[in-house]
Amino acid sequence: MMEEKPKFKTVQEVVAANEGLPERYLQPLTDDREDQPLNGPVPEMDIPSIDLSLLLSSSENGRQELSKLHSALSKWGVVQVMNHGITEAFLDKIYKLTKQFFALPTEEKQKYARDIGNVQGYGSDMILSDDQILDWIDRLFLTTYPKDQQHLKFWPEVPTEFRETLHEYTMKQHAVIEQFFKGMARSLDLEDNVFLEMHGDNARMDTRFNMYPPCPRPDMVIGAKPHGDGSATLLLPDKDVEGLQFLKDGKWYKAPIAPDTILINVGDLMEIMSNGIYKSPVHRVVTNREKERISVATFCVPSPDKEIQPVEGLVSDARPRLYKTVKKYVELYFDSYQQGLKPIEAALI
Repeated sequence: MMEEKPKFKTVQEVVAANEGLPERYLQPLTDDREDQPLNGPVPEMDIPSIDLSLLLSSSENGRQELSKLHSALSKWGVVQVMNHGITEAFLDKIYKLTKQFFALPTEEKQKYARDIGNVQGYGSDMILSDDQILDWIDRLFLTTYPKDQQHLKFWPEVPTEFRETLHEYTMKQHAVIEQFFKGMARSLDLEDNVFLEMHGDNARMDTRFNMYPPCPRPDMVIGAKPHGDGSATLLLPDKDVEGLQFLKDGKWYKAPIAPDTILINVGDLMEIMSNGIYKSPVHRVVTNREKERISVATFCVPSPDKEIQPVEGLVSDARPRLYKTVKKYVELYFDSYQQGLKPIEAALI
């Protein structure tokens, strides 16, 4: 993994210091801005809300839901799921605690600052090169599952309910992932557990709490640069502030805001496992002049000892194998991401 440079101010500190916009955040102007400028209007993507409770039902409704899932994931690589078993009140609580954490005084948040070269903890965009253009984001990154990989020194003790709520959220998400992976397998006529088994018993969950402060130049600064996620991601988007956009056929589309749903993005590894049938979508986050935006993302990372490759049942003469076998993809992924590269391209045969 590339070496991280010493950190400087978080974005919230930059905003609080009121000293204008550091050059490190300014995006270069490119030709492709002409038709879709950074903060310009974009159409909304037409992704369905999938009823998670029906995916494993053998009823006609269940079959229709699987067909909707197949269509959305092969077209967009992302869906919203509803009836996922987590109450709206609980999701609101996660959002509220995240907001409360980022509103704490700097010295309180700095207690959880990540060490140089470590992903876990509180900080801003990781700086890996001197000429890197920074994302307008502060975040808290925590490994939440399995228990023996948690570093509790990075888990905020304020707000007081943060830790116990995150433990509970992790277990609830675990159940959602399991059901969703089984549904995905079914939608491809595969055995239910095939994706779960490929992730392995020591699969990890990392949760990242994101804060995008208001930005004076949303036309020049990006919240999160365009990228594909390395692994499947469960996202709790901001219910009030748009910002997440997905790229399809060279055009950007905004993600719809549908309260009480969780957005699930299949990520690169699932594109490899599905032999390219399901696509890992490139997405970005744009900034907002007036409002801060908060989101919570959970990444489902396979066991480090697991080899990821296209599932046998999806490789045939008609659809030859598209991807090599990869291992510890997330490490390769991280370096490529910071360099603005698409790491999945390295896995193509």
